[in-house]
Amino acid sequence: MARLAVSVGIPAYNEEKNIGRLLEALLAQKLDKIVIDEIIVVSSGSTDRTDNIVREFSRRDSRIRLISEKERKGKAKAVNRIISEAKNQVLVLESADTIPSEDAVEKLCSPFLSDDKVGMTCAHPIPTNRMDSFPGFYAHLIWRLHHCLNLLNPKGGEMIAFRRVITRIPDDTATDEAWIEYLVRRQGYKVVYVPEAVVKNRGPETLREIIRQRKRIAFGHIDLRRRTGYTVSSMRPALLVLALLSIMRSYRRAKEKIWCFLALVIEGISRFLGWLDHIR
Repeated sequence: MARLAVSVGIPAYNEEKNIGRLLEALLAQKLDKIVIDEIIVVSSGSTDRTDNIVREFSRRDSRIRLISEKERKGKAKAVNRIISEAKNQVLVLESADTIPSEDAVEKLCSPFLSDDKVGMTCAHPIPTNRMDSFPGFYAHLIWRLHHCLNLLNPKGGEMIAFRRVITRIPDDTATDEAWIEYLVRRQGYKVVYVPEAVVKNRGPETLREIIRQRKRIAFGHIDLRRRTGYTVSSMRPALLVLALLSIMRSYRRAKEKIWCFLALVIEGISRFLGWLDHIR
């Protein structure tokens, strides 16, 4: 049986609360056709115990390698460092504040074995936030929307895998997965959504954090479109409306309908602020 060796890359900045749990989850993956050959952590300017925790794990398992940068250089540069350092042709890229399900890597990478035209695969992020607060509701709404959009036209987030047919992304981008998606598609490869590859993440917990995050993402997507002409699915009005209609039918209670309306208003404001930042 053919097996596929993959590299896992993790850009990290001050992730002492989660990096150990993430590495434990990766080492405990249930694998059959996929082999995790190496795990590269690029810790860029971390000032907490992130580096020490990764070093402890690397002493336990030689596949884990820490690249520690004294100054914080940003996630995009960390991604480029991972791309240049990885030794395998398929690279899994995972955010340091997430936890993959026990078979996420196997599910995410299996399409590369069955189809040579698959260039990128996207996992299914599910937030761990409670639904009884507006920020928690917002986090679940955004990722449900992401799921519906992915069923129509795949878009990566939180955990992706891709063939190393690209050498780098722009160092100044705020949306690394979107740039990888664009560069992979430009070379004629397919992007595939794998909803069974579940990865848990933690969404913003305050209104300020929500707006800051969504504004940054909107800025990155607008910048990608300006530079390349490429538009991710979440910025395509027709797809967005179809996904929203699908989700909104499931909300029955008055509070959910009100929160859904408020979420749409906040998303609109955040995108407008991202656009303002871009034209300045």
